[in-house]
Amino acid sequence: MLLIPWTAKKKTNERVLNEANKRSLVRTIRKRQATFLGHLMRRGKLEHLVTAGKFEGKRSRGRQREKIMDGLATWLGPEKVSDTLAAVKDRDLWRDMIANAYKQGT
Repeated sequence: MLLIPWTAKKKTNERVLNEANKRSLVRTIRKRQATFLGHLMRRGKLEHLVTAGKFEGKRSRGRQREKIMDGLATWLGPEKVSDTLAAVKDRDLWRDMIANAYKQGT
């Protein structure tokens, strides 16, 4: 994003993140995740099953990992993941949800 050359060895990751403004970086990542999810869900192929489906078997031990869908659902507004998946079908509604969440900066 900042077009920093690989030869700039003096710059630390913290310094680069401070220059990039961490909050805008996180918002940009969330926005790209949401647009990609909308693209996948409208296609309705194998990727749709992977993101929305459930797998058989046991869960792994320990704390469960945060799923992309859960993070996007809280970022976009609806409390339930199913509401988020339903909104994906309407492209205009999906774009408005992403734009509003991006403007709020949550």
